[in-house]
Amino acid sequence: MSPTPTGRLHGTDLVLTRTFRAPVDDVWASISDPERTARWFGPWEGDAAPGNTIKVQMSYEDGAPWMDMTIDACEPPRRLALSSVDEHGSWHLDLTLTETAGVTELRFTQHLTGTDNVGEVGPGWEYYLDALVASRNGLPMPDFNDYFPSMKDHFESQR
Repeated sequence: MSPTPTGRLHGTDLVLTRTFRAPVDDVWASISDPERTARWFGPWEGDAAPGNTIKVQMSYEDGAPWMDMTIDACEPPRRLALSSVDEHGSWHLDLTLTETAGVTELRFTQHLTGTDNVGEVGPGWEYYLDALVASRNGLPMPDFNDYFPSMKDHFESQR
């Protein structure tokens, strides 16, 4: 069964959410602790403080490349903002967490510079966020082939 895309385009912001039956501190650790990020995205190394640059390994991409990411904001356990520039463009990411009655919502936003490649970017983030869910729940990692190209039209139709 193919996963259902959830991401929405709000102007040039691509927004995806996931909910977890877990306290905010635990979900925060899943997006900020290098041992836990390694389970669904990749490990990172460096001095994680606002304004600093860390190295992040994209373990689930071809060749598992490392990339520099700048920490634009770090407000534990509520907000993490990161940015990077690579051969694919500029990446401005904002992850916010809110907890209500033991349920934590992760709101992932990529501030796009344009929407031309949202059909490729959206399915990628759906995959990674579902990988986060799988890593937290002890489930098998998703298969990227279930996300792209099948989700491409969902994102492109919102432009």
